[in-house]
Amino acid sequence: MREQDAALPQDFDRIAVVVDWLDACRTRDLDALLDLYAADASMECNCDSVTVHRGRAELDAYWRPRLDSQVPVAFGLEEITPEVDGVVLVYRGYEGKPIRIHFSFDKFGKIVQTRCGPVGTLPGGAG
Repeated sequence: MREQDAALPQDFDRIAVVVDWLDACRTRDLDALLDLYAADASMECNCDSVTVHRGRAELDAYWRPRLDSQVPVAFGLEEITPEVDGVVLVYRGYEGKPIRIHFSFDKFGKIVQTRCGPVGTLPGGAG
């Protein structure tokens, strides 16, 4: 660990980060959404087919059209659950369908990985 890292808080509110993520999606604030992710974050989407997106540019390309075309009920909170290795959120996706997404974080409170899919499809307790 670098010396300057030792001075940074390693305790953060994972639920608050996820709520901020949901709010950024709901308000179509792409910059705020992307700022919640670590620079090298990855996202695995299992909604229609399995796709993986890495880094800010790919996350931007994934989220921009979805935020622009969301239905009125999009990004409504259904359920949020803390887990040992992150947080699981069930929400209404940009089309209004129920989606389950698992968030993993780094020690600075940035999202390092998400895995999403329709409710009931993700293995390992995230589906």
